[in-house]
Amino acid sequence: MKITKAQQKFLRSKVHHLKPVIWIGQNGLTENVTVEIETALDHHELIKIKLQPGDKALRDKTIKDICQTTRSVKIQRIGNIVSIYRRNDKRVMIKLPK
Repeated sequence: MKITKAQQKFLRSKVHHLKPVIWIGQNGLTENVTVEIETALDHHELIKIKLQPGDKALRDKTIKDICQTTRSVKIQRIGNIVSIYRRNDKRVMIKLPK
Protein backbone atom coordinates (compact mmCIF):
# COMPACT_ATOMS: atom_id res chain seq x y z
CA MET A 1 0.00 0.00 0.00
CA LYS A 2 1.38 3.40 -0.99
CA ILE A 3 0.23 6.75 0.29
CA THR A 4 1.29 10.22 -0.79
CA LYS A 5 2.95 12.83 1.41
CA ALA A 6 -0.30 14.82 1.50
CA GLN A 7 -2.23 11.73 2.63
CA GLN A 8 0.41 11.01 5.27
CA LYS A 9 0.16 14.58 6.57
CA PHE A 10 -3.65 14.26 6.68
CA LEU A 11 -3.40 10.99 8.63
CA ARG A 12 -0.89 12.49 11.08
CA SER A 13 -3.42 15.21 11.88
CA LYS A 14 -6.11 12.56 12.46
CA VAL A 15 -3.95 10.33 14.67
CA HIS A 16 -2.70 13.13 16.92
CA HIS A 17 -5.56 12.93 19.44
CA LEU A 18 -5.79 9.11 19.53
CA LYS A 19 -4.55 7.00 22.43
CA PRO A 20 -2.58 3.77 21.86
CA VAL A 21 -4.90 0.78 21.49
CA ILE A 22 -2.16 -1.89 21.48
CA TRP A 23 0.77 -2.27 23.87
CA ILE A 24 3.68 -4.49 22.88
CA GLY A 25 5.61 -5.61 25.95
CA GLN A 26 8.63 -7.72 26.73
CA ASN A 27 7.42 -10.71 24.69
CA GLY A 28 7.53 -8.62 21.52
CA LEU A 29 5.37 -9.21 18.48
CA THR A 30 3.53 -12.46 19.17
CA GLU A 31 0.82 -14.13 17.13
CA ASN A 32 -1.85 -12.95 19.58
CA VAL A 33 -0.63 -9.35 19.37
CA THR A 34 -0.68 -9.57 15.56
CA VAL A 35 -4.30 -10.78 15.67
CA GLU A 36 -5.23 -7.85 17.94
CA ILE A 37 -3.52 -5.39 15.59
CA GLU A 38 -5.41 -6.87 12.61
CA THR A 39 -8.70 -6.55 14.50
CA ALA A 40 -7.97 -2.96 15.53
CA LEU A 41 -7.05 -2.01 11.95
CA ASP A 42 -10.27 -3.59 10.64
CA HIS A 43 -12.32 -1.52 13.10
CA HIS A 44 -10.43 1.78 13.05
CA GLU A 45 -8.10 1.84 10.00
CA LEU A 46 -5.75 4.22 11.87
CA ILE A 47 -4.25 3.15 15.21
CA LYS A 48 -1.44 3.89 17.62
CA ILE A 49 0.74 1.15 19.10
CA LYS A 50 2.95 1.63 22.14
CA LEU A 51 6.18 -0.37 22.10
CA GLN A 52 8.30 -1.37 25.08
CA PRO A 53 11.16 1.06 25.71
CA GLY A 54 14.55 -0.30 24.87
CA ASP A 55 16.81 -0.80 21.90
CA LYS A 56 15.96 1.53 19.00
CA ALA A 57 17.05 -1.01 16.38
CA LEU A 58 14.72 -3.65 17.88
CA ARG A 59 11.82 -1.15 17.91
CA ASP A 60 12.46 -0.28 14.25
CA LYS A 61 12.55 -3.98 13.32
CA THR A 62 9.32 -4.61 15.24
CA ILE A 63 7.61 -1.72 13.43
CA LYS A 64 8.80 -3.05 10.07
CA ASP A 65 7.53 -6.55 10.96
CA ILE A 66 4.14 -5.15 12.03
CA CYS A 67 3.74 -3.27 8.76
CA GLN A 68 4.75 -6.26 6.64
CA THR A 69 2.59 -8.75 8.57
CA THR A 70 -0.53 -6.57 8.61
CA ARG A 71 -0.01 -4.97 5.16
CA SER A 72 -0.21 -1.54 6.77
CA VAL A 73 1.72 1.71 6.38
CA LYS A 74 3.69 3.49 9.08
CA ILE A 75 2.40 7.02 9.39
CA GLN A 76 4.71 8.27 12.11
CA ARG A 77 6.86 7.17 15.04
CA ILE A 78 7.46 9.37 18.03
CA GLY A 79 9.55 7.73 20.74
CA ASN A 80 7.94 4.42 21.68
CA ILE A 81 4.64 5.10 19.90
CA VAL A 82 4.01 4.25 16.26
CA SER A 83 0.95 5.12 14.19
CA ILE A 84 -0.10 2.80 11.37
CA TYR A 85 -2.83 2.86 8.74
CA ARG A 86 -4.52 0.21 6.63
CA ARG A 87 -7.55 0.94 4.48
CA ASN A 88 -10.58 -1.26 5.10
CA ASP A 89 -12.01 -1.97 1.65
CA LYS A 90 -15.28 -3.32 3.06
CA ARG A 91 -16.02 -0.28 5.24
CA VAL A 92 -13.97 2.84 4.50
CA MET A 93 -13.98 5.12 7.55
CA ILE A 94 -11.28 7.60 6.62
CA LYS A 95 -11.55 9.29 3.25
CA LEU A 96 -8.04 10.21 2.13
CA PRO A 97 -7.37 13.31 0.05
CA LYS A 98 -6.10 12.76 -3.47
